[in-house]
Amino acid sequence: MKNTRKVTVVIGAGSIGQAIARRVSAGKHVVLADLRQENADAAAKVLLDAGFDVTTAIVDVSSRESVQALVQTATAIGDITGVIHAAGVSPSQAPVATILRVDLYGTALVLEAFGDVIAEGGSGIVIASQSGHRLPALTPEQNKALATTPVEELLALPMLQADKVTDPLNAYQISKRGNSLRVMAEAVRWGKRGARVNTISPGIIFTPLARDELSGPRGEGYRRMIDLSAAGRGGTPDEVGAVAALLMGPEGTFITGSDFLMDGGVTAAYWYGDLAPQ
Repeated sequence: MKNTRKVTVVIGAGSIGQAIARRVSAGKHVVLADLRQENADAAAKVLLDAGFDVTTAIVDVSSRESVQALVQTATAIGDITGVIHAAGVSPSQAPVATILRVDLYGTALVLEAFGDVIAEGGSGIVIASQSGHRLPALTPEQNKALATTPVEELLALPMLQADKVTDPLNAYQISKRGNSLRVMAEAVRWGKRGARVNTISPGIIFTPLARDELSGPRGEGYRRMIDLSAAGRGGTPDEVGAVAALLMGPEGTFITGSDFLMDGGVTAAYWYGDLAPQ
């Protein structure tokens, strides 16, 4: 008899990945993957205590071999009906090359690998960032390159070379813009399997990563963003989970290849308000 268990794969066991998993994984088996086993174990305990069936795995999204191993682990359990990609590094955590390899290449790799196995009716969420919306417009050629260049050729693009991307924040912005473009292109391919995929671009969400940023060299700028935004506060992982639940659930079945900016109005203030560059 065929195994008909439904599986949600969570890549990145942090607060946002957990919040989304809790909203969309009732009755499903959760495969919780992280670069660090202790992170996966800690998140697994929370989900197990909340009544979910959980398996943990280690994954390095910058490694094709590692991502393929995760695909094999998950497909051995059941049909992959949900993919939540919430792994990444921030500008204060890593140099340019690492950000591009993890946040840009790693996301493209995950989309490719899981797009090959996602079940009919399945859906995926990639966590991008408001930072992608603060990058000036790219050319149509650059957009297409980020969206469609074969994964193993992506980091060789002229626009991504060390003489062009010199700052970790710029690398992060390009990576996150690239995530939403890549998802748009991948939505075409996922659609042929009867599946959907979207990005959410959160603003400052109160997670350990955000606390790193708030206490890091850009902390003053982040606090200013919060103060001058329309919402006047940061967001919570549960608020991201609510948007993801819409996108991944039955009410979101007409939505694919889209990017949802949820930042309390920071980007609006950046382009047209008090945060506008002088």
